[in-house]
Amino acid sequence: MATNAELLAAWQAGDREAGRQLFALYAPTIVRFFRNKVDGDIDDLVQRTFLACVESRTNVREGASFRAYLLRIARNELFDYYLAQRRVADRMDPMLSSVIDLGASPSGIAAVAERDHALCGALRRLPLELQTALELHYWEDLTTAEIADVLGIPQGTVKTRLLRARARLRDEMRLSDPNAPPPPPVD
Repeated sequence: MATNAELLAAWQAGDREAGRQLFALYAPTIVRFFRNKVDGDIDDLVQRTFLACVESRTNVREGASFRAYLLRIARNELFDYYLAQRRVADRMDPMLSSVIDLGASPSGIAAVAERDHALCGALRRLPLELQTALELHYWEDLTTAEIADVLGIPQGTVKTRLLRARARLRDEMRLSDPNAPPPPPVD
């Protein structure tokens, strides 16, 4: 079986089957990444992510996780999406701006259970970088080293952000329904 790097090189050289294989392997991850961050345009963002992946194939570092590389591209596409939505680049700070601040409506979240809905709402109220760190760690099972690669920050900073994000998530869950039992631990 070909490696991700070999598939990517073949895809860039015009091998559509290699592209289909990479897409089949990683599209669910990229869709999941965008699902709780934008209300629409997910398909377009997924396509833009894979296009940027093919165009910047030479930027994949030797020995780096391909999934982390692809998620880093998805993160950049997400920022570009919100910057284009706002039309004012200096108003978007991913450490301060939440998905709700950036204009996505909470009604776009369709949770199967009320707790899932509350969790999604609480996640969307977190600053985008904290939300992304939590989702990459818990839903994508990325290590702190891989998250550091995706976010372009030191691994120690990832650990700090995860701690801060967990605390903020617990606070947001309590604020959304003070009478509800505490949310399950995120660890």
